[in-house]
Amino acid sequence: MKQKLRLYCNTDQLVNLRQFLDLELKETTLTEIDSLQVILAVEEVCANLIIHSHDCNPTEFIELYVLRKNETIIFEIKDYGRGFNIIEYQEPNIDQVLKTKRKGGLGIMLVKKIMDKIEFESNGTKNTCRLFKNL
Repeated sequence: MKQKLRLYCNTDQLVNLRQFLDLELKETTLTEIDSLQVILAVEEVCANLIIHSHDCNPTEFIELYVLRKNETIIFEIKDYGRGFNIIEYQEPNIDQVLKTKRKGGLGIMLVKKIMDKIEFESNGTKNTCRLFKNL
């Protein structure tokens, strides 16, 4: 199984992403809860790219590839925006977030907890983030 979805950098595209992922994950052995968590994780990464790396510019795009290798499903997200190394992300202190009532900033922490492995690479123009989930 190898599928591809091109998302133009408009948050309205996230509906298409969720539908695409839902169809792809139905073909796996993941439970409904695990599937919803994976959709949340992939959507978080894609939304961050659309909003922060591409400033919601609908003329730009990101690409998502879904691959299945043995008992692992891999979500490979490629883009040409400002790079963000998800692996080097420092999780915020939850107590501080609650005290300051800060909104946002917890999505990447969720991604790291939901996915089994994360890889990131950048060559200065192209960024690739791979999210792995064991089936």
